[in-house]
Amino acid sequence: TASGESRWITGSAARERAHLLRATHDAILVGTETVLADDPQLTCRLPGLAGRSPLRVVLDRQLRIPPSARLLADARQVPTWIVTLGSSDPARQELFRKAGIEVIAAEPDAAGLIDLSSALGLLGDRGLTRLLVEGGGRLAAALLRADLVDRLVWFHAPLLLGSDGIPAVAGLDPNGLAGMPRFEQLATEFVGEDVMTVFRARRLAEDGRPEQR
Repeated sequence: TASGESRWITGSAARERAHLLRATHDAILVGTETVLADDPQLTCRLPGLAGRSPLRVVLDRQLRIPPSARLLADARQVPTWIVTLGSSDPARQELFRKAGIEVIAAEPDAAGLIDLSSALGLLGDRGLTRLLVEGGGRLAAALLRADLVDRLVWFHAPLLLGSDGIPAVAGLDPNGLAGMPRFEQLATEFVGEDVMTVFRARRLAEDGRPEQR
């Protein structure tokens, strides 16, 4: 909600499914704001799958993550990378490296932010091919604008937040409907009392690529 309350909008079954998604991906990606607002752990906490926790990646161009963040506390047990800009504070970079975190320098875009295509390319070069994005609305919108999203997994809870809710996707500025990101629906199922819908980017279907599970 606008006041920061988020626990819990979806039910326990949906949260368990989200943890299962984590276990089937190479890494989880979030932005700085998610770390500052939620202080997430980003691990798989399902019984028997704790060892399947994926690598954690944070986009943090100015290295604003506090030393007290839970991501840093267990970085030697759960691999954690920070993608920043080469111009970020060298002393902060060294602080994170001493905590067991790999610091990766990406190129800036025209606005001085992390160039997302460059960042994802660096992750791909390091062997990450299945990336689960759990960031906020601004990161989601930036990835959609850059056409870097292959699949959406959307959980719908049976409650209405109205204007008190925070958008899952920030403004896309697509220059009209023709510029909107297009997806095709692959599956819908009840997960507890919530509904999970899976979408695939329409460009993948148009390219004739087989659906990956």
